[in-house]
Amino acid sequence: MFHRKKKPTPSKTYDPALKRPALRCSICTGEQVAGFKNLSDGKFEEVMLIRNESDLQTFREQYGITGDIEKIY
Repeated sequence: MFHRKKKPTPSKTYDPALKRPALRCSICTGEQVAGFKNLSDGKFEEVMLIRNESDLQTFREQYGITGDIEKIY
């Protein structure tokens, strides 16, 4: 009855000159984690777990990603 209003989630940003969006996928379990791969040292920064297509779409909308996302196995 007395619910708080949900604040709109702000659009998050990343620097495309330093990081590239990627999905780290497990061959065994099929688990997928969305995040960013650092271009200089190759380290992967996890952002969110992807369980279905709507999670992937949410990730794309949050960071404004329109192109293909690289898959890392």
